[in-house]
Amino acid sequence: MIERKFVAQKIKEFQIEEYISQSLDNVGHSRTKMVKTPLGEKIVIFTSRPGLIVGRKGQNIKQLTKTLKKRFELENPQIEISEVTNPNLDAKIVAEKIVDALEKFGSQKFKSIGHKIMTDVMNAGGLGIEIVISGKVPSARAKSWRFYQGYLKKCGDIAMSVSKADLQAHLKTGVIGVKVSIMPPDLKLPDDIRIVDNAETKAGEIKPEQSKEDKGQKEVKKAEKPKRKPRKTKAPAQETETNSQKKKDESETVKGNE
Repeated sequence: MIERKFVAQKIKEFQIEEYISQSLDNVGHSRTKMVKTPLGEKIVIFTSRPGLIVGRKGQNIKQLTKTLKKRFELENPQIEISEVTNPNLDAKIVAEKIVDALEKFGSQKFKSIGHKIMTDVMNAGGLGIEIVISGKVPSARAKSWRFYQGYLKKCGDIAMSVSKADLQAHLKTGVIGVKVSIMPPDLKLPDDIRIVDNAETKAGEIKPEQSKEDKGQKEVKKAEKPKRKPRKTKAPAQETETNSQKKKDESETVKGNE
C-alpha cells in the first residue's frame, strides 16, 4: 500500500532527526529535514553553529554520513548544513541554551537564567515567550515555575505556527524539564487591524470605509472642544445721546408743570 510507504518514510525521518539531535550536543541544533532526490537522500540540518558540525577538515560530517548510511540503510546520504539566521527566535535552540545553563550553573540560578533568556528573545523581535521549568527546583519538592512575557496564542490555527520545544536537563538533584514556546514576529494575527487614513490612499484606489471606532473617536474629540463664548457688543454712541436727550426733556416738562 502507498500509505505504508509514506508512514515508513516519516518514521525513518523521525528516527534520523532524533539520532542527530542526540549525537550533536551543544551545537545549536534546530531541526532536520529529509528530502528524497534521484541521487539519494538529502538531509538538511538547521543549526546556529555550523562550524561545530562540519569539524576540522570536515571530519565530523564525514563520520556522520557513514553512521547514517550504516544505521538507517541509506543509499547515498548527502548532508547539507543550513545556518539559522536568528537563533533567539527558535524554541529548540533557546531550550538548549537553558538546559546548558542549568547543567553548568545548577538549579539555584534558574530565575536569572529564565529572565535573561526571556529578555533576549523579546529584544530579538519575538511577540511573546513562555518558559516552564518543572522539577526539584530549587527545593527537594517538585514544582513548576513559569516565565512569560508578551503575547502568546494557545488555541486556534495560529497556535499551530508557534515555535515549541521540550528538553530535559540532567542534574545531581534529578531531571528538570524545560518547555519553551515562542511566538515569531512575522506571524499575522486576525485581530491585527490597521486603519488607513484618506491621505495615505493613492489616486485611483478605492478609499477605505471609516470604521466605527474612528468615527467614535472623532465624535469624542468634537464633544471635548470647548464652546466659544459670545462676544459682548457695546451700545452705539447714538443710542446714548438719545437717552440723555429724553432725560432732559422729561425734566423740563416737570418744571413747566410746576
